[in-house]
Amino acid sequence: KSAGRISRTPRQKPTYYSEPRISLYIMVKVTTVTAAILLAASAQAFSPSPLSSNNPNNGAAPPKSALKSEVATTADPASSSTTAQQAPSSPATDMASPKREKILKEPALWEYNFGLQDPGLTMPHGIVAGQTAPETYQLTEEQIQTLEEDGVVHIKGVFDAEWVQYLRDATGHQVDNPHFWAFAGTASKLYDYIQRNIWQTNKAFANFYYHSAMGDVLRQCGRTDEIRVSTDLLMVNPNKGFKWHQDNQNGPITWEDGIRFWITMDETPAEYGAPVYLKGSHRNDVVDEGAVFVDIEQKGLEDYKDKLLEFRTMPGDMLIWHPRTIHKVDGPSDGIWTTYRRVLGGTVCKAGTMYTDKRGSGGVLSDLGRHGLEQGDKLESSFFPIVYPRFDNDEAKDRDSGKVGRSPRDIVSKLGGLAGKASGDKFASFFQVLGSQAKR
Repeated sequence: KSAGRISRTPRQKPTYYSEPRISLYIMVKVTTVTAAILLAASAQAFSPSPLSSNNPNNGAAPPKSALKSEVATTADPASSSTTAQQAPSSPATDMASPKREKILKEPALWEYNFGLQDPGLTMPHGIVAGQTAPETYQLTEEQIQTLEEDGVVHIKGVFDAEWVQYLRDATGHQVDNPHFWAFAGTASKLYDYIQRNIWQTNKAFANFYYHSAMGDVLRQCGRTDEIRVSTDLLMVNPNKGFKWHQDNQNGPITWEDGIRFWITMDETPAEYGAPVYLKGSHRNDVVDEGAVFVDIEQKGLEDYKDKLLEFRTMPGDMLIWHPRTIHKVDGPSDGIWTTYRRVLGGTVCKAGTMYTDKRGSGGVLSDLGRHGLEQGDKLESSFFPIVYPRFDNDEAKDRDSGKVGRSPRDIVSKLGGLAGKASGDKFASFFQVLGSQAKR
């Protein structure tokens, strides 16, 4: 495993594929449930297709100079640290102090793209995309047992400087060329940028799953001989933060079949942004499976609420946890990130996982694909690609051809069960999670 100074990976000429141009004029008054659907689904309303770009500038949105500058000048994975957050100052001090400004600006409506995107990045370590076998990374038995007992484990330095820069470059390209699937989450200011199932539209992330050691790490954590990606998220700067919660948008799988993961690209600030977990809380039997928000003062959580595990992750680290492990992340007190907190995260599933239809629950929002699987079917589909022991060429071809995506008919069918009172209560639970911020 090589490590050391980051050298920016060469870029090839970007390739774009997307749907015919679509004019968007949005002036809609929505109900609470509709708003929640848009927010949590990250506007997953269009299927990728190998056509031309929606963006008039050959698919490329105007560059975000701040992002390009930060990536270009980063010389070491640990160099993305932030400065301490200032306490409220007097008017006289405010006149002398520069105003805190967000490092990343919200995209304009016309900057969003549709369809497949390919940044054209050269892969680390001489890897040939679509040919080279996945890399490996050996865990210790102690690390695996920590996950099983505590419900979370921090694995340091899984990915070296080359992989970190590759992910930063892929993220930089994505933010410079925002996809419409990110519209709702970004426009809501929940994150500076957030997109579900990023691997389906951005080839660089698909290649990362196919060729990196991620699959090998997660199969050891799950003591399994197969790993498939159930759902994923690219997350840049959580402005509002998230209060105590459990993860229930894991794709169409059960709690026990899933393994949650984070791959971090930046140093976590000292003041905020570090995930905090309740040790062993994945074993609790009092939090409803459909709940997102968790009141840690509720009866039955007495044995967990004071057992706090905080992880200040660094570039190339992985955080891995059980979907039921209760956790939170605080955002900056003023909602302004002056540095980056870029994370690739999601849920994978183990060998033998069966399809679990989650229509009528919030979990369906992470399963809006047109894969055709039914309750009880074995979860073998190009919509849930295998990454260990090795990627499948036919599944990769389905993704590259645009067959892996969503259609309006499937979305309407799956979201139709969310209009009832029970679903409304679950979305209320989702909104309770938002807004955890560091104290000044």
